[in-house]
Amino acid sequence: MADLTEDVALQRAIHGDQDAFSYLYETYVNRIYSYIYYRTGNTSDAEDLTARVFQRAMGRIDRYTDKGVPFSAWLYRIAHNLVANWHRDNSRRKEVSLDDQPNLEMGLEHPERMLVKDQDVERLIEFIKQLSPERQQLIVLKFAQQLS
Repeated sequence: MADLTEDVALQRAIHGDQDAFSYLYETYVNRIYSYIYYRTGNTSDAEDLTARVFQRAMGRIDRYTDKGVPFSAWLYRIAHNLVANWHRDNSRRKEVSLDDQPNLEMGLEHPERMLVKDQDVERLIEFIKQLSPERQQLIVLKFAQQLS
């Protein structure tokens, strides 16, 4: 599948070729995960939602139609909808997982510096959350996905 192009893989996947869908998965999984992680801030939820994006895409790829935008836009739309549902469902509950604190067990950074950095990130996230959903989406796509 190394010589396969995205367009060919997409057409094959639409017609039921699971290897072609695997190629598309490998092409986009990291970008979709990053997008979801930046929207949820939680590793386990990002992994779960990423899996759901590709599960939903695989189940509905036969209904995909090219509307002049990249296939990735379709995947990002699925991800956006699942993240919106996740936020709605979790709006009243706030959990912090110790698994999401990568330096906690390693002790690589001084605790005070980690605290200041975490507080800065939290403030930045709060500022971003005050923006309209469209502006939030633009920031995530620009800085997290490095798209222009």
